[in-house]
Amino acid sequence: MINRRGFLRLTSAAAVCAVGTRLVARENPPAGNLLTAPIELKGDWLHGDAVVRVLSRVRTVDLSGVRLLSDRQPARISVENHNEGPPAIWLHSDEPERAAIIVDIGPSSDWCKLAYQFGHELGHVLANSWQSSAKPQLPTQWLEEALVETFSIRGLRLLADGWERSPPFAGDNAFAASIRQYRSNLLEANKTDGAVGSPDDAASWFHESRADLESGKGVPRGPAILGILALYEEGEPSGKPSLIDDLGALNRWPERTAVPIERYLERWKQSCSEIGASGKLPTRLQQLFRLT
Repeated sequence: MINRRGFLRLTSAAAVCAVGTRLVARENPPAGNLLTAPIELKGDWLHGDAVVRVLSRVRTVDLSGVRLLSDRQPARISVENHNEGPPAIWLHSDEPERAAIIVDIGPSSDWCKLAYQFGHELGHVLANSWQSSAKPQLPTQWLEEALVETFSIRGLRLLADGWERSPPFAGDNAFAASIRQYRSNLLEANKTDGAVGSPDDAASWFHESRADLESGKGVPRGPAILGILALYEEGEPSGKPSLIDDLGALNRWPERTAVPIERYLERWKQSCSEIGASGKLPTRLQQLFRLT
């Protein structure tokens, strides 16, 4: 079992076997589309219909404005609830068309926690890290973690805005404030966590932290998260292709994250060209971390 939280002390990857399916979203979409693949609940959940409603809303807003260009999208998504242990992607070999997400919500219906954890793991699926071969590897796994962590934080803003306008539960508009507060707490933690460099200086943070990041001793935080978030949210909504489109081109090469960041970004740009993505995000990351 490989766990990305244990791997980088931050977030997700392989996990234990899931148990029986409890509920399936009432959809019958085409296979291989991350936005429309049916969502199945596994494990113990309270209020299953409500959970599927929230998961579906989170997926919709997280992928809003994003072109799904990857040739490795799952046909089904399962979400299993655990009472302990970190969120994860279970890198299983059976049912190869199913992306298996594990969250740690416990018996409560904590919609903020669910949206945050599910959004992060959904980011890994978007980044082609859900099939059995998607083992996280040094030295550049930290960058994927930073990208999907920020993807989830971005999604919380969109979720709050949509919840306020049209909540998934009648009369629940006011819960948008709780989502905004949850997101604000995450951002504040990144602003005040003592990471090297100012909140807008991701390059200084990276070059000071590089050895720890590449050895698995460090985690993406502070200026890296805030810097990537600024790239994601730059000009939204603008009607232009989102930089997040490029996440669908991640890890489509045999070495995946087992190459230095300079080579990783070049392979990523090549992969973007292969699937019709812009390639602007890896270029902007080269600038953000002063790798050019």
